[in-house]
Amino acid sequence: MDSNLKFNAHCINSAGQLINPRIPFVFMDIRQITPSYFVSPQIDAAEIAELKEAGIATIICNRPDSEVTQDFQAETIQAAAVAANIVFVNLPITHQTLNAENVRLHANEIDKSAGPVLAYCASGTRSTIIWALGQAERRQADDIIIAAQSAGYDLEYLRATLNALSKK
Repeated sequence: MDSNLKFNAHCINSAGQLINPRIPFVFMDIRQITPSYFVSPQIDAAEIAELKEAGIATIICNRPDSEVTQDFQAETIQAAAVAANIVFVNLPITHQTLNAENVRLHANEIDKSAGPVLAYCASGTRSTIIWALGQAERRQADDIIIAAQSAGYDLEYLRATLNALSKK
């Protein structure tokens, strides 16, 4: 992978780190949670080539098809991702499906990715929450909450849950 892959005004280097994160993405609201995990609101199939050029190796869809029109359904985004040689994982999350099994599946997909991961939902919040829950046994609650806050997501209300999960 090129060490300085261009993504509009942003770059993701070979370590999966976003270079110059203060410059906003031109079309996409992509937010960096860790050096190799990014979240965003709904993406468009037309944006997949830019994501590939930026170095994204895996896309995780956390948005149920029932929330979007056909143009934005997982199958449409998946077809564009596969054509661009990006791994696509459909793991829709709702209040009912935010459970231990799906948290584990999400964490496993991040772990096995060959490079940076972009997870998306309606706003990026669900993708941040499921990441946070999956990190509870690996990181301190403070570190998880700070990472989310640095991307604009306030997960302070999950502190007790993160602490409880870390003790299992």
